[in-house]
Amino acid sequence: MALKIRLRQQGRRNRLTYRLVVADSRLPRDGKYLEKIGHYDPQLQEDKDAVIVEERLEYWLDRGAVLSEKARSLVARKVPGVLKALHAKQEEKKKARAKKRKTAKK
Repeated sequence: MALKIRLRQQGRRNRLTYRLVVADSRLPRDGKYLEKIGHYDPQLQEDKDAVIVEERLEYWLDRGAVLSEKARSLVARKVPGVLKALHAKQEEKKKARAKKRKTAKK
C-alpha cells in the first residue's frame, strides 16, 4: 500500500478547513483515511492556524509515507525539525548505499 500524507478538505463553502491525514494514495482526496495527524484552518491567525502531532508524523514518515506538496509546505512552516530529521535520515541511507556499492565493486 502506497501511503501519502496529504490535506483533506473539510468545512463548508467559503469556510474551508483541512485535516492532515495519512491515506492510501489510490483513494480520493476526501475519501477514507488511516489516521488524522493534524488540522489546518487558513482563516485563523498564522500562529494558531495549524496543529500537527509531531510524534505520529515522524512515525508515518519512518514507515515510508510520502508528503504531498501542500502538506510538505505546511509541515515545513509549523514543524521544520521533522523535515530536517527526515532529510538527514535520507542522506545517511544514500551514503550507506553508496558505500555498499563501492565495496561490492571491489
